[in-house]
Amino acid sequence: MATAVGILRNQAQARPNASADAEIVQKSRTEPERFGAIFDRYFAEIHGYLARRLTKDIADDLAAETFLAAFRQRDRYDAERGDVRAWLYGIATNLIKRHRRVELRAYHAIERLGPQKDTDSHEERTTERVDAQSIQRQLAGALARLNAGDRDVLLLVALAGLSYTEVAQALDIAYGTVCSRLNRARKHVRQSLGGADPTREAQG
Repeated sequence: MATAVGILRNQAQARPNASADAEIVQKSRTEPERFGAIFDRYFAEIHGYLARRLTKDIADDLAAETFLAAFRQRDRYDAERGDVRAWLYGIATNLIKRHRRVELRAYHAIERLGPQKDTDSHEERTTERVDAQSIQRQLAGALARLNAGDRDVLLLVALAGLSYTEVAQALDIAYGTVCSRLNRARKHVRQSLGGADPTREAQG
């Protein structure tokens, strides 16, 4: 699992054309091989999200399961209820539920012991390293203490870079529920970090 601060630093993703994705899924219902384009386009992104929340080994399995589930459910995909990217994140987030204990154990370990050191990194200034580890420990503790629903919303926004509308589509919840969960989660993080909120920086 990535360090707690690293979890909240998403990279800007190029957004493929949602209507083109939907058309691929629709055509794959009668031409299954077309679904490979969806796999090629999103596998690395979904795998990265899973790896940051869990571990790389678990992400390897769950990313494959995500696309297998999507392929099997492609006849039920409804473009009017959300785009393909949000749909895939919803499946992946649902699969994470089976591994909540792994995620929580990792957060608690970071909170107690600090993040694992990167043996390949060059020397950093001591003050910066201590400050970063302190923030990572506090953030890990804050994430561990969130309820699962609030944590899912927070990480889909801060880590995956989904919009509020996309999160609502991914989790099949109301837009207002996304807003209330996110506000609650961010308030908890700010309180835990003495007013800082790295989740907002991650969206920038």
